[in-house]
Amino acid sequence: MKNLLAKIFASWALLVFIITLLPVALIIWMIGLIAEPRRTQIFRKISKAWMLLFFFLTGCSLKIKGKKNFKPGEKYIVVCNHNSLMDVPVTTPFIPGANKTIAKAEMAKIPLFGLIYKRGSILVDRKDRDSRRGSFSKMKAVLNMGIHMCIYPEGTRNRTDLPLKEFHDGAFRLSIETGVPILPALIFNTKKILPPGKAFYFWPSQMEMHFLPPVHVTQKENYESLKIKVHDIMSLYYIEFANGI
Repeated sequence: MKNLLAKIFASWALLVFIITLLPVALIIWMIGLIAEPRRTQIFRKISKAWMLLFFFLTGCSLKIKGKKNFKPGEKYIVVCNHNSLMDVPVTTPFIPGANKTIAKAEMAKIPLFGLIYKRGSILVDRKDRDSRRGSFSKMKAVLNMGIHMCIYPEGTRNRTDLPLKEFHDGAFRLSIETGVPILPALIFNTKKILPPGKAFYFWPSQMEMHFLPPVHVTQKENYESLKIKVHDIMSLYYIEFANGI
């Protein structure tokens, strides 16, 4: 019975997404004439309004903790866990302040949605070494504009029983090379809404996103030790709070 209801909810969520996508794509196309970083600031406000409407119409909600960890005027490399396709509409709109995320280049080929996707992302083809190298330079440029970078260090969705998969190096190399602190973020319950491995399934739920205190780079630190430190912080937090929400 639950699977049948989830398919009905999925049909409604898809309809809401498509109908609301059309005007949003037009507005986001129009802001392409605005220079950075103002364009990304406006993009975030538009995407936040869009997602608030989408969550309301589909019976979802989002609770946020730890926004005080974002200090005014500071920029951060925000690293998030990745459990579900719902993580993306949660992170970019609801991270305090303008931000861009590192994202798969192939997703930009989707009609209309691809336009929105490109506006909020640094695109990378992970199979292309030149693309990976170029994306690293683009992330540095984003930080130089005073915009946060949002990165999923697990790389892909976590389909394991572990709190977090092993992290890739990119976010931590970026932090070491720029001196920009890492701000860990944990997302909960998105897997309940869009579980990986279940086709055409949507279950309305309350999501949570918790921002933890920033981790500053020390002079003696390398990206490997920073990566391990942040992974430990996020894993322990996830274990402690995952069963209590």
